[in-house]
Amino acid sequence: MIHALISGVISFGIALALGWPILHYLRAQKVGKSISEYQPQTHQVKAGTPTFGGFMIWVPTFIVTAVAVDWWKNQSILLPLAMITITGAAGFVDDLGTLQHRRQGGLSWRFKIGFTTLLAAGAAWVLYDQIGVQSIHIPWEGSHKLGLFYLPVAVIAIVATTSAVAVTDGLDGLAGGTTLIAFIAYGIIAFIQGQEFVATFAFIIAGANLGFVWYNAHPALVIMGDTGALALGSSLAVVALMTGQWLLLPLIGIVFVIEAISNVIQIGYFKLSGGKRVFKRAPFHHHLEESGWAETQVVTRAWIVGIGAAMLGVAFALAVPA
Repeated sequence: MIHALISGVISFGIALALGWPILHYLRAQKVGKSISEYQPQTHQVKAGTPTFGGFMIWVPTFIVTAVAVDWWKNQSILLPLAMITITGAAGFVDDLGTLQHRRQGGLSWRFKIGFTTLLAAGAAWVLYDQIGVQSIHIPWEGSHKLGLFYLPVAVIAIVATTSAVAVTDGLDGLAGGTTLIAFIAYGIIAFIQGQEFVATFAFIIAGANLGFVWYNAHPALVIMGDTGALALGSSLAVVALMTGQWLLLPLIGIVFVIEAISNVIQIGYFKLSGGKRVFKRAPFHHHLEESGWAETQVVTRAWIVGIGAAMLGVAFALAVPA
C-alpha cells in the first residue's frame, strides 16, 4: 500500500508541474471551448476556456505507470492503459469539433455509443478469456462465476460508465473530483484483494486527477473535455471489472448514475410528452443550478455524496466472504 500511495503522490506532483506548461500551450493554440446553448446562461462566461485538459491526467499516468508498475509481470494492466489511449483519442477528436469557430461540431452521440460498444466488447473478451475475470462478488453471500454471461455484463458496465462520466463533466471540478473519489475507492478494494498492481494504477490515476482538479477548480483554467472524460470513464469501469467488484460500481459512482439517469428521463419524457420536461434543465447538475444552487455548492455536495457512497462501497466489498 505504501508503494501505491507514494506512486499516487508522485503522479500528483508531475501533474501539478506539467499543468502550467500544458495550459500555456493550450492557450497559445487558442483551443477555447464553445458553450452549448443548452447549458445555463451563466456558463457563457466560460466560453474560450481551453479544453483538452485530459492530457494533464494521462501524461502523468503513463509516465508513473511505466516506472512504478511491473507491467511486464502484470500485463493485464495494459488493458486499462489501452482503454485510456483509444477512448482518449476519440475524445480528442470530439473536442476538436467543439472548439470556438468550428462549424462541424463534435462526434454524434450515436457514433460515440457505437464506438464505445465495439471497444467494450473487445475489452470484455480480454477480461474473460485472457485475464480470467468472470465473477460477481455479492456482499455477505459470496462469489460466483458467470461464464459467458459475463461478456454482456462487462460491455454494459464499460459503455454505461464511460457515457455517465462524460455526462457528468459539466461543472468545474465535478467529473474530476467524483472520478478521483471512485478511483481511490477501487484502489483500496484492489489492495484488500491483494492486487497491488491494480491498486497502484488506481492511485496513479487518482493522483494525476488530483493535479488536474487544481487547475480545473472554480473558476476553471482548463476544461477536461471528452479527451479526459471518456478515458476516465472507460478506465474506471475496467478497473472495477478487474477487481470483480463491478456490482458496486453504481454505488461508488452514484453521482454518475444520477447524472446519466436524469439525462435519459429528460430526453425520453421530452419526446413522449411533445416537449414537456421533468427537470428545469438536464443533466441534474444543471437542474440544481437553475434551482438556485451556486456551481461550487453543486460540486462540493456532489463530492460529499461521492465520498459517502465510496465509503459504503468499500464496506460492502469487505463484506464479501473470502
